[in-house]
Amino acid sequence: MKEAMMFKGARTILDVCVSVKEGENVFIVTDMFQEGIGQVLAAAAMERGAEVTLGIMTPREKAGQEPPKIIAEGMKHADVVLLPVSYSVTHTYAVKEAAAKGGRILVMTDFTEEMLIHGGIEADFRELKPICKFVAHSFTCGKRVHLTSPGGTDLTMDITGRRGNALYCIVEPGEFSTVPTVEANVSPIEGTANGRIVADASIPYLGIGLLDEPVIVDVKDGFITKISGGRQADILRRDLESHNDKNSFNIAELGIGLNPKCRMCGIMLEDEGVVGTAHIGIGTNITLGGDTKAPCHYDLIMWDPRVEIDGTLVIDGPRVIF
Repeated sequence: MKEAMMFKGARTILDVCVSVKEGENVFIVTDMFQEGIGQVLAAAAMERGAEVTLGIMTPREKAGQEPPKIIAEGMKHADVVLLPVSYSVTHTYAVKEAAAKGGRILVMTDFTEEMLIHGGIEADFRELKPICKFVAHSFTCGKRVHLTSPGGTDLTMDITGRRGNALYCIVEPGEFSTVPTVEANVSPIEGTANGRIVADASIPYLGIGLLDEPVIVDVKDGFITKISGGRQADILRRDLESHNDKNSFNIAELGIGLNPKCRMCGIMLEDEGVVGTAHIGIGTNITLGGDTKAPCHYDLIMWDPRVEIDGTLVIDGPRVIF
């Protein structure tokens, strides 16, 4: 019975998100922990007459780690790539190169069976597309961003010349998107972010999830200089230090959640899409328009952001100001 219910979400992914056509090559990349979801997606793709390949890899050890070379090579030859994996491979050369080859790529990190039935997957992605594109376009046209929140975030950054990315769960050739989060994001110019980040919603990585207390991150010249708070802040700090790579502390992204069906639950692709939130990505940014490759990418999510672009208020909590 549950698999039958999961097929509704799988059909949304195949028909709406990637618009798979009969005879197309669909490569589903998964791991031993997510294989069940991969099988449901494969069945839905076969139902539509696609040529389906299911690639099962060893689970990655951390977010941002490249998939095996044999998987990465297969991704470059597929019309559609679906990625139901345990740890994110979004910010990898494998995804960047598959997109450059014209693939339509959909990222499904840490997906659960429940997420194919309820939550963000129930949104009308076509209806959300123009809202998402407006915010992304505002980033593309902007130069200076000022992000604040009631929790204490006060961060400035330069985005001059950087593209805004509209991820609304529908992809054309050469594009990738996450699902079911709907978000607009931008990667600031390296070395320009300054101020303080206060995450008070979620850090859906490293087993942290929903936050018991705020995680406070101080930023100078594009890099994290201090992380404070309680137990969860210590987990984040210790992990970043363990990589022995300065780029792990890079301020990589500002993203805005725009999916009214997403719910804050400690799972990345639900949490990041929640309306009335923003997230700051740290670490690698090579698929977002930046130049930094780091061994990780984590997102720090906060409630009720205010985003000013060149002095104009564009985001005020849950409202997008047109």
